[in-house]
Amino acid sequence: MERLENFQVQIGILILAEIAAVAMLQFSGITLNVYLIWLMLAINVLMIIWIMYRYQSEKENTDIDISRILGSDAKDALSFGQVGIITYDEGYNATWINDVLTNRGVNIVGKKLSAWIPQVNELFQDDVDEIIAKDGDFIYEIVRKENAQVLYVRDVSELIELKTKYTQEGIVIGLLQLDNYMEIQQYEDEAKMALINTNLRQPLLDWARKYGMLVRRLRSDRFLVVLDEGIYTDIVRDRFSILNEVRSAAEEIDVSITLSMSYARGTCDYRLLDQMVNDLLELAQSRGGDQVAVKKYGENVKYYGGNSEAKEKRSKVRVRVMAQAVKEAIMEADHVYIVGHREMDFDCMGAALAMSRLCSAYDAPVYIVSRSGGIEYQLAEAMKQFSAHLAQRHHFISDEEAVKMMKDNDLVIVVDHNAPEQCGAPLTLANAGKTMVIDHHRRTESFIDSPLLVYIESSASSVCELITEFFPYQANKVALSEEEATLIYLGILVDTNRFKMRTGSRTFEAAAYLRKLGVNTVSAENMLKESFDDFEEQTGITKYAKKYQGNLLIAAVRDGRIVHRTMMSKSADALLNIKGIEASFVIAYTAEGTVGISARSKGEINVQILMERMQGGGHFSAAALSREHAEVSELEAELKAVIDEYLNEQEEREDESDSVK
Repeated sequence: MERLENFQVQIGILILAEIAAVAMLQFSGITLNVYLIWLMLAINVLMIIWIMYRYQSEKENTDIDISRILGSDAKDALSFGQVGIITYDEGYNATWINDVLTNRGVNIVGKKLSAWIPQVNELFQDDVDEIIAKDGDFIYEIVRKENAQVLYVRDVSELIELKTKYTQEGIVIGLLQLDNYMEIQQYEDEAKMALINTNLRQPLLDWARKYGMLVRRLRSDRFLVVLDEGIYTDIVRDRFSILNEVRSAAEEIDVSITLSMSYARGTCDYRLLDQMVNDLLELAQSRGGDQVAVKKYGENVKYYGGNSEAKEKRSKVRVRVMAQAVKEAIMEADHVYIVGHREMDFDCMGAALAMSRLCSAYDAPVYIVSRSGGIEYQLAEAMKQFSAHLAQRHHFISDEEAVKMMKDNDLVIVVDHNAPEQCGAPLTLANAGKTMVIDHHRRTESFIDSPLLVYIESSASSVCELITEFFPYQANKVALSEEEATLIYLGILVDTNRFKMRTGSRTFEAAAYLRKLGVNTVSAENMLKESFDDFEEQTGITKYAKKYQGNLLIAAVRDGRIVHRTMMSKSADALLNIKGIEASFVIAYTAEGTVGISARSKGEINVQILMERMQGGGHFSAAALSREHAEVSELEAELKAVIDEYLNEQEEREDESDSVK
């Protein structure tokens, strides 16, 4: 480039010299011979033509010599490999291109590189060494050579096309299941089932075929579908609208049927896809159904839907079957250890006491691992009140004691949680030979490894309700004292906020059964009464509540106080009692540097989805999260952003439903 600039300078100097010479001669008064003047002009013109020729030759010389950049024989190799080369100056103007680009109609010599492809600027402005960019019908990979003003250009159009085609044709396996279909089939007549099939099952099949899926019926309520990534992208873009269609159609014909779906993708191993899709369907149903669970191999599970509360099943066949399976697992074990979650509450302890008495009915040695992991203060007061009585009928041990006693054939029963990180006795769980999970929380991807038996019923109000249902189906009588029955009843009472939330017919049946066994309702209410200090603390929390989006309340406690999780839950419940409020959130420090959120809903807003998006969890109408190294203001801003996103999705979904109608 410097040589070309020198040529331009030479021409300029020559022209200026000529002008200066003629001017000097004229001013000196010397009269020049006409022929001499023409001779001088002719010589100058020839010199200019020669200089311009050299300039043009240098500019168009494609033998800039590639070997100086890449080595000998590089030109032929680059032509064979269809690799383009561009050299540029300090102003990012192209100074030369090789034949590969010239033959493709690229004409940028002397022009800015960005005039050809604007994205080229990223190679110079950002810390990027290569880009993929499109020019007409071609897609190029452009690489910047280090320590040199050279760009390498490779045509990757065919590669990108093949990659796109490969991605779109990737195999996806799905399972579609109508929740509660089999239970309803046992009781309804043929006319009703025909109506169900016409309004629910047939539209589901039509939806799958509309998108080009291969559909095979596995049983009357479950279908296998095979599709590719292209079809999967289309149904995600459609937001799985079939979920809303099935739910709306079921409501019109007054049946408790929803749709659960699972999709496994991201691998060509069909056995792995089969395992993934079955696990995902179980995950979707254990979370209450009416949703989609999707997993790409190597990534986390994603959920879609889940916009309705879990439906209560009418049939108690499953309860009887599970009760029998639980009894057999207990009788086959040498010892039984019952573990709850950290900071045990009434539901957790009540479930542990209920399972302990069930084990004792079959003379199985049983231990409640409760002296580790913490306990809520109201429960601690109740346990202290009944301590003498409970110590005679139950064995309470610590996590360390349990580990020392455990053997291979022992059974660990996990109650009121299903994620290992929530366990109040982690050593006991880690050393368990056999485990059983009984829970009412929606299942998360983080799940206890290889349990012998899993009973998760997210439609239940509490684990105390689930275990109480086992009692009538036991061969041996499960003897409960008044104190035990009262504590189990308290588990139901607290988790339903005194039967105001998450209740079904089975909830009241369980409460009635416990009442027959001697529940002292007055004692139960007294245990839940607040002290004046608790009342004052709750008032201090709720005063921070502010309305958001019209019908939500967010109480962000910014004064730095440490608030117990139980108090946060009570405060959130109290805020929910305000007229016109659909959901409430309490944000506060639960420990030094740790912030928690307690979320409650009346059923219109799924607070579980909100908390899951912030790496928390829980139920449709009651959820929470805890985060270390966080600030209250930080979580408040994040919560508002998640709420906005959720409400926007709800509006879009409603608009889509209206357009379908």
